[in-house]
Amino acid sequence: MTVRIGIVGNYGNDNNGDEAILLSIISQVTSVFQVPSDAITVFSNNPKQTAQRYQVMSAPLYYKKGNAVKTFGATYLQNKKIVKTFDLLIIGGGGILMDLYKREAPLYGSYAMMAKNSGVPYVIYGCGAGPLNSDVGKWFIRYMSKHAHSISVRDPESAELLKSVGVRKSIEVMGDPAFSLKKERRTTADRPLKIGVTAVPYYHGGYWPESKEEIYQLYIEGMAKNLDALAAKQPVEITFFATKFPQDADVTKDIQKLMKESASTTVIDRNLVPEDLLEITASQDLVIGTRLHSLILATCTATPVIAVCYHHKVTDFMKLANLEHVSIPIDEMHESADHFSKAYDSLTADWESTCAQTEKLSSTLYDAAMKGTRQFTEAIKKRV
Repeated sequence: MTVRIGIVGNYGNDNNGDEAILLSIISQVTSVFQVPSDAITVFSNNPKQTAQRYQVMSAPLYYKKGNAVKTFGATYLQNKKIVKTFDLLIIGGGGILMDLYKREAPLYGSYAMMAKNSGVPYVIYGCGAGPLNSDVGKWFIRYMSKHAHSISVRDPESAELLKSVGVRKSIEVMGDPAFSLKKERRTTADRPLKIGVTAVPYYHGGYWPESKEEIYQLYIEGMAKNLDALAAKQPVEITFFATKFPQDADVTKDIQKLMKESASTTVIDRNLVPEDLLEITASQDLVIGTRLHSLILATCTATPVIAVCYHHKVTDFMKLANLEHVSIPIDEMHESADHFSKAYDSLTADWESTCAQTEKLSSTLYDAAMKGTRQFTEAIKKRV
């Protein structure tokens, strides 16, 4: 008998960090259960794109109906018909256990309700948690967790946050599902001269929940002067790339315009699917990443990283990787021009050792991600 699997998360939204998670989960599911791709249904913000890209079935993530209550009701009624046909629902990947944008906790909580009320086992798989500040958000997260077959998160801080809001079920820390993606690093330079860079629209009105143009300007000015200082010191080639398109690409253009050493830079101005991102990070000597999944995919290719920490999830990852010494808080970026230079010097003091440690980290996180698939096999025993 062919098992039928559902996957729900922040997919089909042109955030290719999240798309990397989806690719990894689909790969894991097809490997574990030996199922054809049409036995997998992904709930997506762009069902047509998702179905074409991954050769899976896809349905709308939600049905917008004027206000949050009506949207919740319409989504529940429509998608419960699909969920009840599954043998397993995976609520998985990315920072979805949060209420920053208000909709996440109720939206993903509704899928937990669909599964519970249909007798379908579900797992919370490799997610990030937080921020969680509203009573409504906390209630939905507790509900999701209470009725889940099992829970895994990508970092210890997420586990602690879930416990702090009242989650009583056992929580496993497994790392991000995207760590199950692998690609061999193609560069073996004696010194890092090819540097990939990602940025985010930090407090930019066209993207951020709250617009503060002065903070955005300080951020891009800080990025520009730090990259200038690094480029003036080393004959580097800087390649800007985006995991969220076009928003992140637009930010890198703003940074590039402010740079004195802009002749040393290139902007990749296109929507990069996960395979493209792996190809790019594998071709770099070093990645300076702001987006979490630029750091994760660089680590998948064993490429050393420096982080600009715009969100606690980036800080949490760098702590997990024992890389706090090359983590720069985004609010401090404009205060000095030598953040990147100091981090660069720290990594290159013993570059051979840095590369070896990154290889080991990549392998460790890959093994942890692959072990997470036992959540699927254990949960599905309840259904088949």
